[in-house]
Amino acid sequence: MGLFTPSYLKDGPGVAPDAPRKKGLARLWELLSRDFTGFYLAGLLAMLSALPFMVLVSVGCATHAVLPVLLGGVLGGMLAAPQLCGLADTMLRAMRDEPGFWWATYRRAWKQNAKASLAPGAVLGLVLAMQLFTWGLLSPENSPVFRVMLIVGVVLVCGLAVYIFAQIPLMDLPLAVLLKNAILLFLGYLNRSALALAGVLVYAVLMWLFFPLSTGVMVLTNFWLPGLLAMTGIYPALDKSFDIENRINALREQQLNSEKP
Repeated sequence: MGLFTPSYLKDGPGVAPDAPRKKGLARLWELLSRDFTGFYLAGLLAMLSALPFMVLVSVGCATHAVLPVLLGGVLGGMLAAPQLCGLADTMLRAMRDEPGFWWATYRRAWKQNAKASLAPGAVLGLVLAMQLFTWGLLSPENSPVFRVMLIVGVVLVCGLAVYIFAQIPLMDLPLAVLLKNAILLFLGYLNRSALALAGVLVYAVLMWLFFPLSTGVMVLTNFWLPGLLAMTGIYPALDKSFDIENRINALREQQLNSEKP
């Protein structure tokens, strides 16, 4: 969708074309110092849009009522999905050092990706909501094996979601193909997948364990911190699989040549 669209090549802050790309903590600092405002705002929008999911699923789990869980999973997932794609797009553009003003590119990406993100958002939201609801129904008598299987299921859903929402801003693909690609990428780059998931899950568990004391931290880091950790982990796999940067550079050259008199 957004990857091969010339509208993403608007002038804006970036890095010199021939500048060597930093690595490790230096690279992370470069991204934060250059793109923090975009990260924060995109993450804040994603977090706010996920509130209906979190509230409805929490109510359903607390009352053992399945209807709020179903509504939260489907409708909450659909409400949050476009903003999660917008966050992924913001992170991906930063990873490939693409110039552009954040709000202009975010708004354009949101319009292009919103419709395509609804079905994945509904499916992933429903599955995750039902997994959380099931966990809330467990008692001490339940088998530890079942608990482990449920945790593994949640981890897999989160891992596939990261790859799915990263693909939507890049390509126009049906849900079945997005899911197939996500599974292949998750398993094919298991070390990268584990790295991405570790950051997301550790963040989520810490916020949950220390809630409500963690509220201030969540406002500051919202979804941008786990999003950045996840994208830093999987971006090399995405670039290797889809040849993102070479195709972007080819498109840029094509556009520049077409503008020459």
